[in-house]
Amino acid sequence: MKKPQIDLSLYLVTEESIAIEELTKIIAESVSGGVSIVQLREKNNSSLSFYKKASALKQLLNELSIPLIINDRVDIALAVGADGIHIGQDDLPLPVVKKMVPEDMIVGVSVSTLEEALEAERNGADYIGVGSVFPTKTKQDATLMTLEDLGGICRGVSIPAVAIGGITADNISALSDSGLSGTAVVSAIMNANNPKTASESLLKIIKDFK
Repeated sequence: MKKPQIDLSLYLVTEESIAIEELTKIIAESVSGGVSIVQLREKNNSSLSFYKKASALKQLLNELSIPLIINDRVDIALAVGADGIHIGQDDLPLPVVKKMVPEDMIVGVSVSTLEEALEAERNGADYIGVGSVFPTKTKQDATLMTLEDLGGICRGVSIPAVAIGGITADNISALSDSGLSGTAVVSAIMNANNPKTASESLLKIIKDFK
């Protein structure tokens, strides 16, 4: 089966532990503002809570024709028929994950070095998430990289690359010459007073990227 084409331009990663009703409201507003793909990330909640949120988001995003990516949990992704799975360096190895999921499921991998990026590409990742590009409260133990390193990683692989880590409307333009396919945002949208307006502002800058 052929994998769907995905638009990684404005990649929303959800904030932990937001109630389903509030979460779906924020995501619906952000999609109306231009978010093109959504990743549900729940590091500390129960499997049941994660599943319920994933089910609700899958239903919503199906109606909006937006892909749902599940962070880490292959079982949740399979259970709700998600469009993709995103794994980190400490999760199940990519070749193992690819054996577990349908051929048409999108698989993304978090990387912070060119070596990790090249390995992800060799093993069949559909895209890479590269970071952390700026300090972030979402992942305080994240290792920061230089914009030079970011550009080197993006240009060193042929698969799409998405930057992540502390990205806001104030600093996103610094990434414009890095060769990115998109930017992943958490707090700048999830904590915004108006997620639609915040998404529109970010996307306007992204569209000027080279």
